[in-house]
Amino acid sequence: MGFAHRGLHDSEIPENSLAAARAAMEIGAGIECDVQLSGCGTAMLFHDADGKRLCGEPRSVGDTSAEAMRGWRLLDTDEPVVPLAELLDLIDGRVPLLVEMKRVHGNAERIAAATVRALGDYAGPIGLMSFSSRAMRMVRRLAPDVRRGLVLSGRETPILRWDKMRRARPDFLAVKVSILHQPWVAAARADVPVYSWTARTPEDIGQVAQFSDAPIWEGDGHPRI
Repeated sequence: MGFAHRGLHDSEIPENSLAAARAAMEIGAGIECDVQLSGCGTAMLFHDADGKRLCGEPRSVGDTSAEAMRGWRLLDTDEPVVPLAELLDLIDGRVPLLVEMKRVHGNAERIAAATVRALGDYAGPIGLMSFSSRAMRMVRRLAPDVRRGLVLSGRETPILRWDKMRRARPDFLAVKVSILHQPWVAAARADVPVYSWTARTPEDIGQVAQFSDAPIWEGDGHPRI
């Protein structure tokens, strides 16, 4: 069934919330989520660099403590912004989890370290991923047994993509749906699994089924299997 993008969210259930995680688990889907680094160095379950879109808060995440962020509410609901550790407690290994570490202003190593700290002794199926090869190198150093993924959008030149893969040494790739057909994806897939983001339509799911190993989906991109 792949991974529900930012959890199974909709107009009533906000993205990257514990409610979205519960909804995904109810249908047996894996979960993809995002983490940002708070001002106090905590890996928080949140996508954006500031709170404007999701919480109506103008402050940047990097300037806000985890305690203050817990007071934010997601998209006019009662759902709080929570640390990654709370999501891990909720999932408790019941479904696979992909955690994308969002790099902001050169914090790649710090967010990688904070994410690894949040994992603690978590024993469930999990992968940490990022656009940043520096973040993945830090994960490899701190937690070599944790699966590492490199996120690729197609904006990378072939030389940059090669260099990022060389530095990150990924155990899997997360590749944008629109570039799945490119020959290098098939070549990479011979060595590591390829997941694809974000499948939003049945047509996207068709591309994923042909060219990758699992979808990261939302909305009408639900694989229905």
